[in-house]
Amino acid sequence: MKYDQARWTRDDEDVYEPLLSEKDETTVEIGGSGDGDAEAEGADSPLPDDLTRDELTLPELSEPELARHYTRLSQMTYGVDSGPYPLGSCTMKYNPKFTEDVAALADAAVHPDRPERRQQGTLELLHRLQDYLGRIGGMDAVSLQPPAGAAGEFAGILVARAYHEHNGESHRDEVIVPESAHGTNFASAALAGYDVVELPGGEDGRVDLDALEGALSENTAALMLTNPNTLGLFERDIEEIAEAVHDVGGLLYYDGANLNALLGRARPGDMGFDIMHYNVHKTFATPHGGGGPGAGPIGVAEKLAPFLPAPRVRTTEMGYERFEPEQSVGKVHGFDGNWLVLVKAYAYIARLGDDGLADASAKAVLNANYLAEQIDLEVPYGPFHHEFVASAGDRDAAEVAKRMLDFGVHPPTTKWPEIVPEALMTEPTEVESKDSLDQLAAAFDAVAGEDTDEQSSSSLASASTRQDADAATDAPQRTAARRIDQTAAARDLRLSWQSLGESEDA
Repeated sequence: MKYDQARWTRDDEDVYEPLLSEKDETTVEIGGSGDGDAEAEGADSPLPDDLTRDELTLPELSEPELARHYTRLSQMTYGVDSGPYPLGSCTMKYNPKFTEDVAALADAAVHPDRPERRQQGTLELLHRLQDYLGRIGGMDAVSLQPPAGAAGEFAGILVARAYHEHNGESHRDEVIVPESAHGTNFASAALAGYDVVELPGGEDGRVDLDALEGALSENTAALMLTNPNTLGLFERDIEEIAEAVHDVGGLLYYDGANLNALLGRARPGDMGFDIMHYNVHKTFATPHGGGGPGAGPIGVAEKLAPFLPAPRVRTTEMGYERFEPEQSVGKVHGFDGNWLVLVKAYAYIARLGDDGLADASAKAVLNANYLAEQIDLEVPYGPFHHEFVASAGDRDAAEVAKRMLDFGVHPPTTKWPEIVPEALMTEPTEVESKDSLDQLAAAFDAVAGEDTDEQSSSSLASASTRQDADAATDAPQRTAARRIDQTAAARDLRLSWQSLGESEDA
């Protein structure tokens, strides 16, 4: 299947949808009394003069114009509502719209500064979610405070540090991280002040027990581990790994990025993990933030509960109340965390229930294994759970990914983990039907079957063969935005709409 993405262009054929202010705008005076004397009305402002204005220029559009603007932008991009989105290790599952309906209920619009006696419904939901997550992960206590997965991961390492310091073991200054781990693992450990010890993997793609024994010492604060790992492989020696870490006084940290493979079937706490974070945008179908609000709750074993971020919620004879654990690392976000994101996660868990969550993990594993069997690319490891890593072979994985966009699917994660050459890390999630998986497989195979530049450079190559090669190197060709200069985009950041005009004038 091929598709043509909607695109609007200027005369020079550049993709272009005007900014709202470019369509129409108006200038309004700023004043509270309405008498037009803006200077007098702003005279008592506590703000310095350079932070106040007498007038403000705003877009002025009708509702249809506004609706069409955002509809056009949505048509010129690709998301989980558009089609398959198999980014490995990202769990880009469809976000069910009923959770948005629940979050939009009037009863969810409760200001966190209300007296607790008037927030009992809010606190009950938070308490229930703490309990749900604790039971799902096998953890004794949960904090909902962290505003994203990476923030939860960092908060979890802060809890580990506080625990060791409380026990008089501040000399523990090393965190062990497998070479195939998520980049945030390295960053979280370093940001918390630890030296990172990189652990090489074994030939089977799992933790090398001999290498682990060599890395462990009295200086070990924690081992950070994802299970299944980024190759989709379950760490079969997890009990031996946990025992080895605990024998030297370290803690075992679970990166919850791949929890979707285990829901209702295995729990990190039962494997020996002491700390974990939950990625609700992956496992429990809340929207991926894209820089916006998220949630990354953390769960811990009982001995670590006193160090959790505050506030948590508990029951009393009078109902529910917030409290701060005895040796809490403090707050890592405002109030209770990103409340409406937590509401969506709660709604998803409550609606699916135990059986539904177990069914989700089963289908996630089934879909990944089915898709891996259908594609004409090498998949070097297995058996795997929710995701797999294929190799593009002698092709550039980034070129393969860009070409897949022309077939109406989002490509997989590329060039990571580096243990697989030209990696194509693929996670279809449980939401894709067999037809959708077949469409993904067809896209993989169509690109894999196209001739490379080297083959098509032959004088004997047919016109169609050369055309295929050109399509691969010039892709994507059927999307709203064509191939971009990734290096320039990374080095010349444009972080606001004002910078667009500045760069054009330069």
